[in-house]
Amino acid sequence: MREPSLLPVFGKLGAKARAAVAVAQVRPVGIALRLRGLLTAHGGMALKISVVAWTVSVLGVVFFMMQG
Repeated sequence: MREPSLLPVFGKLGAKARAAVAVAQVRPVGIALRLRGLLTAHGGMALKISVVAWTVSVLGVVFFMMQG
């Protein structure tokens, strides 16, 4: 089976495959189950948003350090 191409920025993360295996091995309860399901479904988007948020925060810190 051919794997879909991955974004070169984030490299080979394989988040969906690992999360699916972890769900089969350990059955979490309650909020952990919902969070794991969300991360499995939207892991790529969460990673992109966290990278953007981290970059903006670092640039903000640098900006305020240069002002002071």
